[in-house]
Amino acid sequence: MGDPSGIGPEVIVKSLATPAVRSLADFTVHGLHGPMAAAARAAGIDPFWTRVSPQHRGLEAPGVTLVDEELAGATSSPAPNSAEGGRLSFAWVLRAMDDVKAGAAGMVTAPISKQAWALAGHGDFPGHTELVASRWSSERYAMFFHAPPCESGPGLNVILATVHIPLSQVSRHLTVSRVVDTIELAQETMRRLGVDAPNIGVCGLNPHAGEGGLLGTEDAEVITPAIAACRGRGTLATGPHPADTIFSHSLWREGRRPRHDVVVAMYHDQGLATLKTLAWDRAVNMTVGVPIVRTSPDHGTGFDIAGRNIANPGSMIAAIELAARMASSRA
Repeated sequence: MGDPSGIGPEVIVKSLATPAVRSLADFTVHGLHGPMAAAARAAGIDPFWTRVSPQHRGLEAPGVTLVDEELAGATSSPAPNSAEGGRLSFAWVLRAMDDVKAGAAGMVTAPISKQAWALAGHGDFPGHTELVASRWSSERYAMFFHAPPCESGPGLNVILATVHIPLSQVSRHLTVSRVVDTIELAQETMRRLGVDAPNIGVCGLNPHAGEGGLLGTEDAEVITPAIAACRGRGTLATGPHPADTIFSHSLWREGRRPRHDVVVAMYHDQGLATLKTLAWDRAVNMTVGVPIVRTSPDHGTGFDIAGRNIANPGSMIAAIELAARMASSRA
């Protein structure tokens, strides 16, 4: 469910109320009944889930089962950015990971509050990505964002070389090996998405990709050697390209493949500002480099709109659909 005070309950209810989505699999939701029931009432949706307590796992019915923390005594309405919300949302991710280890096909996570996790004592994990990678002891992992093309706009694929770190620390975290790993993960993921020989465009870190060293040396000293190493192994990687132009050459359109099938961005906002502007309602975040299927919507908790029945479930629907697709390809 993610943070129960955010829009997670609403986008879950709206997504799973869609017959085509619900037909993809049987679903177990870890969360609270109160926020889901309130979201259903506001949207005019009849509750469609079966409730069981955390102590009675194994009683899930076909369709949608809610493992309801309220049946174990939890409050139905933690405050936004609260330690209680962080405690619950963190515990639910742990249980979902246990489900996957026990044989579930994959997990889809609604947005959490990093502040709430820190208040609950889990500040060592800035988000789901790092927690999932830690649970499966994956040292080589990344956040990959996939937005397919559709009638309303082009698609885009982006992978991040660094994730949840301050901008002032990006340069020191960028190493040749980290950029190499990210390029290789981009190639592996695009192959899983059906592109056998992907063209990978790599962003520079600095304006104009460093302008020959006038605007920074990381592009020449770190990114260029990483690209050369990957190309030496047969990877179709090019760059470093200026970040202000690379995305215009990386847009998938119906029936037309772009110059770059995927963009390797050096830091969080470099890659996601364009992606979320272009496709915020259909982009999906995947954790790659781990041996499981884990997806999520590309948006945050939306505390400011929670409970108002205005959250768009598009990205959650896309996350569920992609998880089902990726799980099927692994079967």
